[in-house]
Amino acid sequence: MKRVSMLTLATAAMLFIGGCAETSAEKGALIGAGGGALVGQAVGHDTKSTVIGAALGGIAGAAIGDAQDTRHKYYRDQYGRTYYIGDDGRAYYVN
Repeated sequence: MKRVSMLTLATAAMLFIGGCAETSAEKGALIGAGGGALVGQAVGHDTKSTVIGAALGGIAGAAIGDAQDTRHKYYRDQYGRTYYIGDDGRAYYVN
């Protein structure tokens, strides 16, 4: 029971921290690493499997997120907010 609550807490923390990421690559890396760690722990039941799962998940998540980012060129306004210019010429804010 303690293991399940620790995994739940780790998942919640990963999702909370994922909100701080600004690009799809960063969000993908965080979500992939967290998911990979959970899968690695479930499969191997040891720290080595958890670390390998987190590394592979992070790499895959960053690659997928980066592929999504290449559709738009991102900019920052004077307030530090990230946006891109859509096909219609309008600015769309990411965060």
